Amino acid sequence: IARAIKAGQKPGPWIDATGPYLEGIGAFTGQMHELKDSSDARRMVDFWADAGATSFKAYMNITRDELGAAIKAAHARGLKVTGHLCSVTFHEAAALGIDDLEHGLMVASDFVADKKPDECPQGEVTPSLLALDMDGEPVKALIRDLVAHRVAVTSTLPVFETFAPHRPPLPAKVLDVMTADARIAYLRRRSLIADRGDTTWTVLLRKEMAFERAFAKAGGLLISGTDPTGYGGVVAGFSNQREVELLVEAGFTPLAAISIATLNGARYLGREQRVGTVAAGKDADLIVVRGDPSASIADLENVELVFKDGVGYDPAKLIASVRGKVGLN
Repeated sequence: IARAIKAGQKPGPWIDATGPYLEGIGAFTGQMHELKDSSDARRMVDFWADAGATSFKAYMNITRDELGAAIKAAHARGLKVTGHLCSVTFHEAAALGIDDLEHGLMVASDFVADKKPDECPQGEVTPSLLALDMDGEPVKALIRDLVAHRVAVTSTLPVFETFAPHRPPLPAKVLDVMTADARIAYLRRRSLIADRGDTTWTVLLRKEMAFERAFAKAGGLLISGTDPTGYGGVVAGFSNQREVELLVEAGFTPLAAISIATLNGARYLGREQRVGTVAAGKDADLIVVRGDPSASIADLENVELVFKDGVGYDPAKLIASVRGKVGLN
C-alpha cells in the first residue's frame, strides 16, 4: 500500500511501514512469530529492515535479552523501536534504549508487586494501576527515568475511551463508513458497557490523562496515536481527530494538543525540518479547516480540503468512497 501511494496509484497518507511484531513466547495469535532468543530477534530485525520496514514494535511477551538485541540491530540501521510491553517494564525498556512506549501508563507493569523478570503479569496490571497514587514518587520516578533516557510516549486515548461507559458516542459520519455488521457490533458492545456500569476504565482513562500531562510537563516527548483495536470504535482518520480532542479534555490547550499531534510526531521521526509546522519551504502536507481549532478544538473536524505533497483532495469524496466498507475482511 505504501509503495502504491508513493507511486501515485492511489490516494493516501505517507506510510512508514513497521515490521511484524517482535514478540516472545506466549503470543495471543498464531500469526505472530515467537522469538526463540536474542539471535532470532536480530535476524528478524535485519530481515524486515532489508525488506523496507522503517521501524519495529516490541510486544507483550518479549524478553529483555530479545528486546535489547532488537534495539541494537535497529539502531545500527538508523531505525527506531517502540513497544506495547508487559514482560519488560518501562524502566527496563528505557535502560535498554527503546525509543518510544505505546499507550502510556495503561500497559506499564512497573507497579505490579513481585513482578517476575521477563514474565507478563497481565491480569495484575490493571489492579496495580487502580491502586496507584498519581502524585506518588513511583510515578514521578518513572517519568524522570523516561525523560532522562529520551523515551517518547504515544498517547492512544481514543481506544481507552471506548471501554469507559457513558462517553460521547461516535458521530453519525463515523458510523456511516462502517459495514452494517461492524456498526451493529460496535453499538451492541457500547450498550453492554453502559449497562454494566463498571467505572474501571473511567478511572484508568483519567489516570492516563494525568500521566500524559505530567510527562509532557516534565519535558517528555508526547506524541499522538489511535490504536485500531478494542471492539471496532476506533476508525482511522476520525480517531486521529478524536485523539486531539481528548488531549484537550486531558488538560492541554488546543494549540498544545495540535502541536503534540503534528510537530512532536515530526520531531520523533527526525523530520521537523520538512513537516510538522506550517512554514515556507516545508512539504505541502496540510489540512484546511472551517473555524478556529485554537479556540474550539471541535473545529478540527470541519476539514474542507486536504493537501498531500501539494496536491489537493476533497475529504468528502474520499470519505464517500469508503462508506459502508470499514470492517470488511
